[in-house]
Amino acid sequence: METNIQFKINSDQIYNSLLLSMNRIFLTGIFMLASFVALAQTSVGIRGGYATSTYSYRATPSNRVASVAGIGAPTFALVFEHFNSKNAGIEINLQFLRIGFSQIEDVDVDPILTNETQFDYLKVPILSSFFLGRSGRFQIKAGPHLGYMLQAKDIRREFSDATPLEIPTYGGSNDKPRKIMYGLTAGAGISKLFGKSTLTGEVRFAYDFTNPEGQERVFDMSSTNLEFTLAYLFRIKDSKIGKVKD
Repeated sequence: METNIQFKINSDQIYNSLLLSMNRIFLTGIFMLASFVALAQTSVGIRGGYATSTYSYRATPSNRVASVAGIGAPTFALVFEHFNSKNAGIEINLQFLRIGFSQIEDVDVDPILTNETQFDYLKVPILSSFFLGRSGRFQIKAGPHLGYMLQAKDIRREFSDATPLEIPTYGGSNDKPRKIMYGLTAGAGISKLFGKSTLTGEVRFAYDFTNPEGQERVFDMSSTNLEFTLAYLFRIKDSKIGKVKD
């Protein structure tokens, strides 16, 4: 009986000790987060430009990977930029992105037959951002992105039953493309500060692990896209870590 009581007392002591430690860690985390927010520089704005894409796919496991030309389209985004140190921070975008493919049956055949499909996504890149410079900056950004397919549309379907099998349709009523996009994004650019305003020119490259095929009609598919954009940001909160000299 004594042993059971002693064990219960020791268990209670360990639990209370762990609870106290967790509370201390939690309070320390809140204090550090509050400190970062208090010191941080925050800007919001818009980004727009032009995006191009390319697709690669394997019709069956025995086929080689085939590259397919993509499409180009305007892209635009809402931007949230948050620096919690002098030269590093995060950037989050809420982006409308249109990508797709334009597959040609045979370039040596006249007339040229083309299948073209476009995908509209709401994309959210979450990027670590690093910069060098003061009023003129060089920036490097990298991080993951997530997205959701808003619409798939088959623009043209001029051939079928190709060898190897062509990329199937995705905009039909019986098509069931996967909606989720995920991948990695990296970019570099230059920016110029004008008071509380910032103008940025940037190039981004993204690799999507997404395979929109949801019915196993092709074995595998992935895409890349390249973006050329300009952004305007307005600083809504000044940093207290160190004043940026304009």
